[in-house]
Amino acid sequence: MTSSEGPGCRARVPAGNLQLMSRHVAIVTDSTAYLPPRTMERHGITAVPLTVVLGDQALEEGTEISARSLAEALQKRRSVTTSRPSPEQFAETYRQVAEAGATDIVSLHLSSEFSGTYDAAVLAGRDAPVPVRVVDTGMVAMALGFCALAAAETAEAGGTVDEAVTAAQKRAADTSAYFYVDTLDYLRRGGRIGAAQALLGSALAVKPLLQLNGGRIELLEKVRTASKAIARLEEVVAERAGRGQVDIAVHHLAAPERASALADRLRARVPGLADLHVSEVGAVIGAHTGPGLLGAVVSPR
Repeated sequence: MTSSEGPGCRARVPAGNLQLMSRHVAIVTDSTAYLPPRTMERHGITAVPLTVVLGDQALEEGTEISARSLAEALQKRRSVTTSRPSPEQFAETYRQVAEAGATDIVSLHLSSEFSGTYDAAVLAGRDAPVPVRVVDTGMVAMALGFCALAAAETAEAGGTVDEAVTAAQKRAADTSAYFYVDTLDYLRRGGRIGAAQALLGSALAVKPLLQLNGGRIELLEKVRTASKAIARLEEVVAERAGRGQVDIAVHHLAAPERASALADRLRARVPGLADLHVSEVGAVIGAHTGPGLLGAVVSPR
């Protein structure tokens, strides 16, 4: 039984959350949300893993391949592709969550423009033992993670399925994601660059700032050097954050110093900063952005 809302760590019910799940709607997401494990445990959120295919090996994101291994493979120009979870993986997750006591499930996933994950969840939800609402958030990384948290917090407070979905959709509508990449080659190879490819045309020597818009990657600005692009990223994030209460996530791949420095500067510049997360993206996003990625998600509360 399913309904869907729309514009790929082995999935398991987190230990210690059986009683929590019995009280409210259960929240499922996918491994590209990049939520800290302790946060998922605390809120009873379950993540279904996408798959990274490295050469002839199919590896689950979050348990079988690290960001470091992925970065090394990309630097050696090894073949790396990604794939969605199967409907059977979602079906098993929904079954486990239902057996843990959930009477309804809200399943929140990365943009359907990037992956067939949403479609797989919809297929599995049709025959799930409890009603499943599947939502295409149009987001990815902690932009998706913040949506899952909003839904979980609403459910924990006794909210209905509709209220949890509304909370996630509102968070998605208010959230902005920006990122810098050293090269557009990985995005071009994976077919994920969308409108940015046409906008940039032959000017691939520039250092682009990109953004998520309508579930797609689009060009925000073209900058001539990496240092200027990162400085501009900081400016854009600080401007978007304003003075209200916001959560921010800083993501990177094989660029911890860049991420740490950006986080420190944002702490000093954003007066309404509530939580700031700094993390390396997983293998699925990293496969399409390449080493050197620096991103920031701004999510008003």
